[in-house]
Amino acid sequence: MTPGRPPPRPAPEPAPTADQATEDAMSNATTVSPAHSASTASTLITNIAALVTNDPSLGDRSPLGLIQDAAVAIEGDRVVWTGDHSKAPATDNRVDAGGRAVLPGFVDSHSHLVFAGDRTREFNARMSGRAYSAGGIRTTVAATRAASDAELEQNLTRYLAEALRQGTTTFETKSGYGLTVQDEARALRIAAAHTEEVTYLGAHIVSPDHADDPAAYVSLVTGEMLDACAPYARWIDVFCEKGAFDGDQARAILTAGRAKGLHPRIHANQLSYGPGVQLAVELDAASADHCTHLTDEDVDALANSRTVATLLPGAEFSTRAAWPDARRLLDAGVTVALSTDCNPGSSFTSSVPFCVALAVRDMGMTPDEAVWSATAGGAAALRREDIGRLTPGARADLVLLDAPSHVHLAYRPGVPLVSGVWRRGVRVL
Repeated sequence: MTPGRPPPRPAPEPAPTADQATEDAMSNATTVSPAHSASTASTLITNIAALVTNDPSLGDRSPLGLIQDAAVAIEGDRVVWTGDHSKAPATDNRVDAGGRAVLPGFVDSHSHLVFAGDRTREFNARMSGRAYSAGGIRTTVAATRAASDAELEQNLTRYLAEALRQGTTTFETKSGYGLTVQDEARALRIAAAHTEEVTYLGAHIVSPDHADDPAAYVSLVTGEMLDACAPYARWIDVFCEKGAFDGDQARAILTAGRAKGLHPRIHANQLSYGPGVQLAVELDAASADHCTHLTDEDVDALANSRTVATLLPGAEFSTRAAWPDARRLLDAGVTVALSTDCNPGSSFTSSVPFCVALAVRDMGMTPDEAVWSATAGGAAALRREDIGRLTPGARADLVLLDAPSHVHLAYRPGVPLVSGVWRRGVRVL
């Protein structure tokens, strides 16, 4: 597998305050000797059967940089050492992994978590082969507009906690279920309180309020709505698809966002062949997401760019649609990420391990490729180098599996294998 060209390192994110980190450590960390404050104490996780570092200069020299009989040392919120457990440095604290596997925290680079309501009846009808005439995304838009800020934040934190229990330590999330200036801005404001990876998706669909005048809605998305939303977001996204936004509209929206300092990402080629992937490469989008219907020219364009193809198998699982051909992309040298697409309509899962299993079973990926794509691949889709790997200087986001190998994520699908999670150096599970 070709991991792709390394993305640029972003500005470092602020660390928790010493008081906050100490309080979190006291309530969450499990060690065998007393710590100093979490901001200065060091911890060694040892007796690791297999450590995934995602550094090909380490261990078995594969893209996973797999080290057997390993240990990893953490100081504050950073990894400071990885290697053979017999050569581990002295630390303040020691955690025995018990002969289990450790890998980087999952990086979920595509989700839609600021919403209200669900679409159970829609899903049930689809899986039962019955016609259903509800409004799809519009159903969620109506529920989201009617919800209070507190209700939206409660939903968001519920799904974040659910994802964390399954090993996700970094997530991106989008707006897109408000579609008014006020509702899009509040969705992003709520999301920004919980992650730095926030995406403005006013161009999810044409708002029902502008159904008869899509051009006016594009003007709103690129004007007043963008002005209100840009302060809360890092990214701008658009659903480039028949029935949503065509190539010209998508280019106008992403170009306007870029002029405001937001970097593009695109929902591309999910339901049909279209211009989305080519536009993503043209605009140096961080990722083209879905990538189900691709021409040879689309694959070549991705392979010769730094745009990541983010695959979202939960959507195909939940809609019985055709699977993306991950093998075709990987063999061409495209950088691939795996994410959940967690949303109430077409992929209501927060489980990256589930998506890893689907990718191996139905999309032609090996277990190694799927794990890399769910960690380092997700980091590349966010143009981050401080996450998705376990090497000195990386953020200390780790997952401990109740299994001797990362392969068990695909080998034992549906089993809750995540038995420990560290985020920014603090054990949170």
